[in-house]
Amino acid sequence: MTAAATSSNHVPSQPDVFDFKTYLKTSKETVEAALDGSLGPERPESLREAMRYSLLAGGKRLRPILCLAACELAGGTVSQAMPTAVALEMIHTMSLIHDDLPAMDDDDLRRGRPTNHKVYGDAVAILAGDALLTRAFEMVALRSPGVPPERLLQVVGELSLVAGAPGLVGGQVVDLESEGKEVTLETLEYIHLHKTGALLSACVITGAMIAGADEALIKALRVYARGIGLAFQIIDDILDITASSEVLGKTAGKDLIADKTTYPKLLGLDESRQRADALVKEAKDALAPWADRAMPLLALADFITSRDR
Repeated sequence: MTAAATSSNHVPSQPDVFDFKTYLKTSKETVEAALDGSLGPERPESLREAMRYSLLAGGKRLRPILCLAACELAGGTVSQAMPTAVALEMIHTMSLIHDDLPAMDDDDLRRGRPTNHKVYGDAVAILAGDALLTRAFEMVALRSPGVPPERLLQVVGELSLVAGAPGLVGGQVVDLESEGKEVTLETLEYIHLHKTGALLSACVITGAMIAGADEALIKALRVYARGIGLAFQIIDDILDITASSEVLGKTAGKDLIADKTTYPKLLGLDESRQRADALVKEAKDALAPWADRAMPLLALADFITSRDR
């Protein structure tokens, strides 16, 4: 048989193209429904209202989607990971409520509307954040049917580290202490690896833990998470300069106003963009052995550097 005949009779099958846009839309809708159901009627109603105001204010829902994607990569299911995914968004929302307070960043706008303390007052905003943090641990420990207790214990341990002094809180303190000062790239990366990167890392690690991932995958996911965590913050720093408040849904230019050190301030816009791209490549390379099953996580890494808000 000639080569031409072989070519005409045998057409290699084309690999399925991953439809990221549909995946993102469907995943976000699933997460939104779970978030809505996580805060049912309870007293005091004023506290519940403040919690729901910020938790259900929209956003990319990147963190819970990362958790779900990592769980599926490791062989688990969306239903197994959803309580932890909700918990992660609760912790993230707590950090936003507290970050916006007058004693912190003193911001008036978040996700396109007034910040929590502008609506409910400083005291209720603080308590709403506290309540979301504790509800997050309740979601994992008491509302995760079908997940072995030893895995849930691992998840609780991971979340306690990233939400406290070794993670979010520690990063926020160094960030506050660094305002108006000359900051090195090493210190800047410390801030972002703890303030932003720690929770993003927990998203993929806890998702994998729920599914019982082996150490090789956990190790690769930590490399992936570090890359996307720093890249996410670099893009945030760039957008703070280049995008409007209307597009961002939060106050643009606030880092400049607060005299904070950012990646563009240290490296310039072009080098900052190059660094973000390199970090995403590093993140994706870490998942190369699982590439056929990691398409959602690989696409989410690209989304981080291509987003406009």
